[in-house]
Amino acid sequence: MASLSTHSEQSYLQKILLAPVYDVATNSDLCKLEKLSSSLNNSIWLKREDQQPVKSFKLRGAYNKLCHLSQEQLSVGVVAASAGNHAQGVAYSAKRKQIKAVIVMPETTPDIKVDAVRRFGGDFVDIRLVGSSFDTASAEAQRLAREEGYTLVPPFDDPDVIAGQGTIAKEILEQNPNIDTFFIAVGGGGLAAGMAVYIKQLRPDIKIVAVEADESACFKHALEHDEPKALEHVGIFADGVAVKLMGAETFRLCQQYIDEVVTVTTDEICAGIKDIFDDTRVIAEPAGALSVAGIRKYIKGRGISDKNIAGVLCGANINFHTLRYVSERCELGEQKEAVFAVKIPERKGAFKNFCQLLGGKVITEFNYRYAEEDQAHIFVGVKLREGLVEFKQITDSLEENGYSWFDLSNNEMAKLHVRYMVGGRPANLSNEHLFSFEFPEQPGALMRFLQTLGENWNITLFHYRNHGAADGLVLAGFDIKDEERSAFDKHLDKLGYSCEEQTENPAYQFFLAGL
Repeated sequence: MASLSTHSEQSYLQKILLAPVYDVATNSDLCKLEKLSSSLNNSIWLKREDQQPVKSFKLRGAYNKLCHLSQEQLSVGVVAASAGNHAQGVAYSAKRKQIKAVIVMPETTPDIKVDAVRRFGGDFVDIRLVGSSFDTASAEAQRLAREEGYTLVPPFDDPDVIAGQGTIAKEILEQNPNIDTFFIAVGGGGLAAGMAVYIKQLRPDIKIVAVEADESACFKHALEHDEPKALEHVGIFADGVAVKLMGAETFRLCQQYIDEVVTVTTDEICAGIKDIFDDTRVIAEPAGALSVAGIRKYIKGRGISDKNIAGVLCGANINFHTLRYVSERCELGEQKEAVFAVKIPERKGAFKNFCQLLGGKVITEFNYRYAEEDQAHIFVGVKLREGLVEFKQITDSLEENGYSWFDLSNNEMAKLHVRYMVGGRPANLSNEHLFSFEFPEQPGALMRFLQTLGENWNITLFHYRNHGAADGLVLAGFDIKDEERSAFDKHLDKLGYSCEEQTENPAYQFFLAGL
């Protein structure tokens, strides 16, 4: 492959216009989201890449890459590392070109994704499950390319892949020339780079806004350092954009042509999934709803109206079990629900008095547990008809009536774990330390945890939460004396799971910490 820096913007324009993606890809619909458009007072258009044979845009870039390989390269075959949509795009393209494709996936990849790759690639695909992380799988793919001669098909940082994704922008401008603002999801940057370089060559007046999950904002991080820099950690919910390090070429193009970056929370992504469903009855995967989540947040934050705005539903390969989690969180993202903690007096009638204070508000959740002789702690959710204005009215009323409270609407640990655990508090547990973990969803993961930590320290609290991703979410407490902390940290390093201490988290201190 030629050096990335040799590709001019004009050459990209040519590559996009001539990309033979329609051998396999569909010129997907551009649908107006009528309900969302009405509520946001703008015309919101959504490019339906869920209509592709593999249910995501990744097919475009993968096939375009294969079409630019030499006959010698095709005869040897290709290799790709992916646990998701890129793998399916490569598999489908390999079968169409009738060449061998080795797809390296982590051992933690859900069966539904492995089966999809096998179904799309058939006898032309060799699936290899290696390691427990994408980094390990990627290293193996690079080894196979280096030692066995396969051509590596990168998921984003490749001119032919970038150009394939850029065909989406060409279609949108043909379908609606009046679009004045684009919102484009960013993971590794291939989609945003390809679309942005095309749009700005033809219509430099169009505004382009990149949308990232705030748990994996690698483009924003790169902009802050003026070059791609790896994130220390990425969140797992929007796994399609969970990229620690964006590509060098994708960063060059995005930095030059993207006007703004907006990041969205998990709750806002869930609200975006619901927005898309309400208008189309299609269920987007979390990464696929990023652009809509960004549109809602941007418009509400800027007071924009009467614009023609386009986003891309870039994928709909969602694990069915994720829907339970999305349903729980979407109203928080729409600012239609708030959750908070409140102290109430432990006396007759106090519970009734608190409910009366809320008036006719719809209670979505109420968790109560006797805490001490003179007070009780409650975890409460309230449906909001008027958004944050109504929430302020509620909290002002709480303060006026002497209640001690704090907002949990943006406390991730409270929403993932504590809401399900409100209960008794130990009387004497002064050495308890709390940690959140991401467990790989694979046989033996829990036993490894227990053998590494549970045999050395008493586990005082444990809550497991899976929401359909490749990793489960665990909250665990340990009885650790001060003089044992150094040894405990060494065992944490040995365990190798993503971990964050939560001992000072106010939700823990309020509901679960020892008295």
